[in-house]
Formats: sequence, structure tokens, C-alpha cells
Amino acid sequence: MTRVAGGNVTLHDARTKSRRSVGLEPFEIGVFAVTQEQLAEILGVSAAFPRRPASDVSWLRAVHFCNAASEWEGLDSAYSFDGEDVTWHLDSDGYRLPTEAEWEFACRAGSTTPHYGPLADVAWTSADGVSAPQNVGGKHPNLNGLFDTLGNVWEWCWDLLDPARYNDYRVFRGGGFADDAWSVRASVRRGGAPRMHHDDVGFRLARGGFDSVDAAQGWSAATDQERAERGGPNPFGWTPRST
Repeated sequence: MTRVAGGNVTLHDARTKSRRSVGLEPFEIGVFAVTQEQLAEILGVSAAFPRRPASDVSWLRAVHFCNAASEWEGLDSAYSFDGEDVTWHLDSDGYRLPTEAEWEFACRAGSTTPHYGPLADVAWTSADGVSAPQNVGGKHPNLNGLFDTLGNVWEWCWDLLDPARYNDYRVFRGGGFADDAWSVRASVRRGGAPRMHHDDVGFRLARGGFDSVDAAQGWSAATDQERAERGGPNPFGWTPRST
């Protein structure tokens, strides 16, 4: 883990064509994505390629891993569960997923361009011709000392993707080994349902507790509710919201 100083980041939503500026308090984030070796040690599963990022991991499994890692180190759990409904306890200093704002701020490391360095030097992408995630740390880090925030595997975040359109889908960021340069940018947003898992999606841990209720580090429960409320029938292809 490394500590990232607070600051501001501007987030962009392509569908709604909206931008918002977010102020962040200092937080910690993993230098690498969680590896197969780490997943195996905490959850007791096999690790065919120990130094590759753990991928094919659903969002729900990622948040359960966060709690297991916290328990392993004697920290308070960041999450509690009611079935598949997950509550983030903001004052916990245990391991958790980064918010989308934290992730982008940490990835950019002060850069205002799509990539924090020449893409061939910092990210595993389709241009490398690889067929699977590669060992973490094989490319150059950004100025925060983080490896592979772009390319290799997408990384789950805490936030909902677009609750009006996609219901409970969660965000993943950063692009993967099979993506071209257009998708491997600091601002690109993708997502999936909490139980979905893909061979190019993993996650990175964050830490930091906040003295607030239902809002922290660019995320807000009230804003999620506002974003989910949309009058009239859903357009064709939109995910029906559960009642």
C-alpha cells in the first residue's frame, strides 16, 4: 500500500455528458492489483500464476476478500452484508475497494492526459499481443508509484456505474490486456453486475476511514438514489430496476 495525498479530480459521465469535481482526503491504495498469490493465501484457493493479478473475480467476491484481508490483519471490516446488499462503514480503517474518484485520482498521479506515460511503457494492452494478464509490475509505474492502473486487468471500484440504466452494476476502471488504446484511458468507465466475473477484471485494495455518514471520497448514497430515479419507461436495452 502507498499513501496518496488529498486533492481534486474531475469525473466525466459520457452518457449524461456531465462533469463533476470531487475533493478527496488522503487515503491508501495498493501499489499492485491483488495477485493470485494474495487471493490464495486469504481465501484458500489455488494460484496457478502467483504474480499475475487475481482476475475472473466478481465484485461481491472482491468485497468479501476486503473483509477477509482486514480480519487477517486485525482491522475492522469495512463492509457488512444483508444477503447481497452491501453497506460500507465509512469510519472503518480496514481494507476496501477504492471509490471511483480515488481510483482515477491515484491513476492520473497529476496527469491531465488520457495516459500517465507512453502506453507501451506503462500498460499491457492488445498491442502487446498477450492472451492473459501478465505478472504485476512488468511495466513502468505512475508518479504515485502504482503499477498497472492502466492495462493488464480492469479494476473494480465501490461505485455504481449508472443506476438509472444498469441497476446495481458496479464500476470497473483502467482497461485490460485485450483492449486497444481507446479503452485504456484514465477516464474510461465500464461495469458489471455484482456477480459477474471476467478474465480481464480484478481489483486493487484501498484503506482510509472517514468521519462522515453515507458520503465520502466522491461517493454519496443520496446521489446514487438521485441517479437511479428516472421517470417514465426505460428505453430499449436498459436494465429493468428491481422493485
